[in-house]
Amino acid sequence: MPQTQHKIPVNLITGFLGSGKTTAIRALLGGRPAGERWSILINEFVTVSIDQTEFAAADAEVKVQVLAGGCMCCTMSVILEPLLARFLHQTKPDRLIIEPSGLAHPAFLVDKLRGPGFRQRIDLRATVCLVDPANLENPLLAESAVFHDQIQMAEVVVLNWTDRRSRLTIDRCRGWIEQFDPPKLLVAETSFGRLDRRWLDHDATLVRAPRFGDVHAPQRRQAADRHHGHHEHHEPLTQIARSPEPGRPLRFESAGQGQWACGWIFSPDDVFDRDALLDLLGYLRPVLRIKGVFHCEDDWWKIQRVGDETSFRPSVYRHDSRLEIIIPHKTSGWPELETKLLACLRSPRGG
Repeated sequence: MPQTQHKIPVNLITGFLGSGKTTAIRALLGGRPAGERWSILINEFVTVSIDQTEFAAADAEVKVQVLAGGCMCCTMSVILEPLLARFLHQTKPDRLIIEPSGLAHPAFLVDKLRGPGFRQRIDLRATVCLVDPANLENPLLAESAVFHDQIQMAEVVVLNWTDRRSRLTIDRCRGWIEQFDPPKLLVAETSFGRLDRRWLDHDATLVRAPRFGDVHAPQRRQAADRHHGHHEHHEPLTQIARSPEPGRPLRFESAGQGQWACGWIFSPDDVFDRDALLDLLGYLRPVLRIKGVFHCEDDWWKIQRVGDETSFRPSVYRHDSRLEIIIPHKTSGWPELETKLLACLRSPRGG
């Protein structure tokens, strides 16, 4: 008799920008059963990947693939299936975790994973959505179709950042989430992205219909037209081929879904003044998210800002300095900002 093929457990970890998805995945890896091989597929809207730096110290049983420069649910939807099939074949994981972009709509991904290309190979388990309770008080997010459907499509919703939010804010957000239909299998609270690994194995057989399932359909159609019209062969952008020179960073601009973004990669020889960087990045307005890793005079630092909250901590990634910024409006000011970033160098080099 033919052997029954083992299906790979798969989870989506969703959430809007700054909800703490990457930190949560790192915490899950810390509790991974000994000997289990996990594969992580990370999608970043910005071309310059910052989230991959979080996994610089991952062990040999954790494989990470980054798909950068757009959302896998729309602008990169044409390459998702072959990319994922190849990633599974190459890494042969005991579990796969997919982290979509914070701007991604999960309905297309769920449909794809349940479709004929994967249903015989994977066991789609709970989608876990992380939510910052303060997001409900932000009109830009409270009215966002993607924000609503990230919660709508999840079996498990986890309120993160509870150490920084008032009880009133947490309770208001929780009460709102508990009104979703069908109801969540679990609404939990945490801080620092700590997830219980058992939450991953909640049942996901109930079909949760999105409220705004066609929100990214035009971008998907445009991506398909470009792909078929030009017979392009797409490779996932996992690394930048060129290397920056000191004082001459590489800059990459991108846009989509009503968001505009820019990323920079700096030479590892560029050394920044950390206080000057924090002043510059802390007062930019308006921004949805800032993430960066910088070689500073005393150490390598990871700097992150969501809304008006800025934080920094030592970074394990020490290969080059890099920055990504996502804003809610179109701008021509990226070159000017680059000049200000270079002014933060301790000893500017190059021409």
